[in-house]
Amino acid sequence: MHTILPYLLRRTVKVAVVGCGGTGSAVISGLPHLHQALLAYGHPSGLSVTVMDGDRISATNCVRQPFSASEIGLFKSVVLINRLNLFWGLDWEAVPQHVNENHDLRNDFDLVIGCVDSRAARAKIHETVTRSWCGIPYWLDIGNSADSGQFVLGQPLNRINKHKADRLRAVSELFPEIIDAALDDDSQPSCSAAEALERQHPFINQTLANLSLALLSRLLRCEPLSYHGGFVNLASGSLIALRADSRVWKRIRRRAARAA
Repeated sequence: MHTILPYLLRRTVKVAVVGCGGTGSAVISGLPHLHQALLAYGHPSGLSVTVMDGDRISATNCVRQPFSASEIGLFKSVVLINRLNLFWGLDWEAVPQHVNENHDLRNDFDLVIGCVDSRAARAKIHETVTRSWCGIPYWLDIGNSADSGQFVLGQPLNRINKHKADRLRAVSELFPEIIDAALDDDSQPSCSAAEALERQHPFINQTLANLSLALLSRLLRCEPLSYHGGFVNLASGSLIALRADSRVWKRIRRRAARAA
């Protein structure tokens, strides 16, 4: 079982969302609801969110993501944050840049939510949050294929987490191949709208986003977590929880070692 670090119940929780694609845009759209719920529950100041993505909106994005034809060519991060700030009266921030060697995550975030679509991008997040001097306590990774995916909340091995015996294992520790950039397929051509829907079920992103937000809601309301992620398959209708249990983590690592 895991409960939130107590100091996050006493001040603003600083959240970075990396990636504004299908899953990222769904997560970002749900965060104001989580913010309002926390305030209603008695949290002193809720969330402060920074969204990072250097992509611009394309015509294909308007099919599966919450963008319109009038927004083609604009930065995804800026459009989403402006929309939410206007509607909810927030002061959240957009950073229209990718997280890479030229632009890094700040060290003052409490939670990084990775909604990236490549192992290379995920490896960059892993590299940042596991630096020995890093003070980011939580990393939530969300990823998907055509009709399946995973969400894993972890406490990356860094300055603030290294002495915690019951630390939630991060996705890169349990599944090292997920940050192996050599496994990325860069040969895929740009998708048409129809091809984009063939490659990703239209509701896999929203499903993973809602499950992730529900997990964060339990965490931020100081409810004990018996699980810290899960695996979804829309083709079979299955949802398998990832238990917050050291015995489960050991089995996963042994299985990965055998497969290697």
